Amino acid sequence: MKTFLMMVMMGVATTGGNAQRVYNILDFGAGNDTTVYSTSALQQAIDLCSQNGGGQVLVPKGGYKIGSIELRSHVDLHLDEGATLYGSTSVEDYRPMKTDYVSLRTRTTTIQLIYADNVEDVQISGTGTIDGRGRTFPKLTWNDEGITRPHLLRFIRSRNIRVSDVHLVNSGCWMQHYLACDDLEIRSIKVVNRNNYNNDALDLDGCHRVKVCGMVSDSDDDGITLKSTSPRLCEDIEICHCDVSSHCNAIKLGTETNGGFRNIRIHDITVHPSPHQESRFFGRSNGTSAISLEIVDGGVLENVEISNVTALETESPIFIRLGNRARSYSDDVIIGHVGQIRNVRLSDICVTNAGATGSSITGLAGHPVENILLENISITQRGGVLEPVTAPADEKIAEYPEATMWGLLPARGFYINHARNVTFRNVKVESMGTDVRPFIFKTDAQGISDVSE
Repeated sequence: MKTFLMMVMMGVATTGGNAQRVYNILDFGAGNDTTVYSTSALQQAIDLCSQNGGGQVLVPKGGYKIGSIELRSHVDLHLDEGATLYGSTSVEDYRPMKTDYVSLRTRTTTIQLIYADNVEDVQISGTGTIDGRGRTFPKLTWNDEGITRPHLLRFIRSRNIRVSDVHLVNSGCWMQHYLACDDLEIRSIKVVNRNNYNNDALDLDGCHRVKVCGMVSDSDDDGITLKSTSPRLCEDIEICHCDVSSHCNAIKLGTETNGGFRNIRIHDITVHPSPHQESRFFGRSNGTSAISLEIVDGGVLENVEISNVTALETESPIFIRLGNRARSYSDDVIIGHVGQIRNVRLSDICVTNAGATGSSITGLAGHPVENILLENISITQRGGVLEPVTAPADEKIAEYPEATMWGLLPARGFYINHARNVTFRNVKVESMGTDVRPFIFKTDAQGISDVSE
């Protein structure tokens, strides 16, 4: 056995000029055959690689069927071009994982194809594919994601994580969930996730110091999604040069917002409808919103900048919502306060062929949204609204926040309610059909300045 282990450790790869040991999963008994399982072989390679101080676990060209695997520190899981890891279609092959990190998303044991908790210095690299084959897991209850439908990729409270170049397809629910992670980089990956309910492309949850660059994603549910399912904020995050297709919200901060979001910069994003419209589980074929910024569970959203966004065909271009759903991350914690939204800048945004719903910036009585700058924004919307629309009688204070929650808004441009210091600079909204609604409709709004069409 010792001789065998010495032999498999002799492989060497060079990354950035540094040699690292290579652990080829074929040497551990993996089968390039999707009728057999390679779970044990892959896990053994990962474990030995980590135990020996780290290196590369190589998945060579071919197809390999696996159940749940757990990543370890100092491991680079590398998928060669033409290599595919196929998730099992049997839920029994997904090992339940329980963490002691408390959040709304970890109160129950969860299942996922690739899992890591409290690891550091981990990579998933290469141009191969990880296919969760998630369509085979039916939705059984409303909140069954991660329970009977596996996530494809899940990292919890881990550090120095890099995911690059790989193709991630067909998760049973969320594609990738990073919870309470620090120093995370996601670069040049491709995501297709439109085969089941809750098919988000990317979920960053209470993470610090994150860079996402060059992601191309096509998802049924939300695209670029920041969440805060514990008191830990999403903080110091940059997302750029991404291409997003979504039936729901292309860029979304929310809905879970116990901690909130601080120092977020999102720029150079292209949003457009999916070229694949053969099925839809949530949302609209043209997408629900381009940008949604939400605080509804007592958190804080501040110092958020979104710029250079081009969006084609979304129903409601911009949705900023402060509500009071007050859903807690733990049964023994009560959310007894309203959160805050302040210091937001949206600039250089072009939306064409939007729906007729309109955009909205809304807070609550006594809890206004504050200090919002909208600059150099051009929106072309469908129009066709021939009668005035009254302001919503029901503010839906505690309801799930969604850009279309009130139906047609009283403004073709922006409905503003319970807001302070909202500044418009060079903002234009044009209608393709007749629309009798005003550009802006405001109630309980102060300091609305420099409105321009």
